[in-house]
Amino acid sequence: MVEAYPLNAREEMLQRIRDALHDVPVEPAAPRLYRPDTGLDHEGVLELFAETVADYRATVHRTDDSGRIAAIAEILTGRGLRRIAVPADLPSGWLPDKIEAVVDAGQLSTADLDAADGALTRAALGIAATGTLILDGSTGQGRRLLSLIPDYHLCVIDADVVVGSVPEAIRRLDPRRPITLISGPSATSDIELNRVEGVHGPRTLDVLLVE
Repeated sequence: MVEAYPLNAREEMLQRIRDALHDVPVEPAAPRLYRPDTGLDHEGVLELFAETVADYRATVHRTDDSGRIAAIAEILTGRGLRRIAVPADLPSGWLPDKIEAVVDAGQLSTADLDAADGALTRAALGIAATGTLILDGSTGQGRRLLSLIPDYHLCVIDADVVVGSVPEAIRRLDPRRPITLISGPSATSDIELNRVEGVHGPRTLDVLLVE
């Protein structure tokens, strides 16, 4: 005769739920009725993206591909930054010669990254409706720590990876990659709604939109 082991509290609770629901018919899963895409043309999507990113207190800069490197230099030197953490696979020439590159190939500690003036990465995707940047660790983005530890982040995003809505972005993402969503500088507020920035990420965020 096989003796039944006594149920622990969790198993007992789940068993009671199963017993209570044993004669309840199973309903089909509810359909996922996502909102439709924005309906904007691509220029409209870019304008909305710039507007919503700025709403989160990030600073938006815009340039074309030929002005990308000059714009990066102008933004960083304008901030008075001298040591910038970058992923090891950042495209060549993006960082101006007058700024020291703190190259992260996965070996830098949190103290090393905290000692840098800021970080420079690119983005995998941008969402216009929510003003969100998405990093997934692919080329030019580095580890999560790279965009979370330094107090400043300059994120470069190409116009062709900006989409209108969250469902559009989800369709493009690989769920196996490490996804980081960034909507403005890191911020929180206490019970009296006093805003505090830089609590769990960069206090200052610049976004360079390259068209």
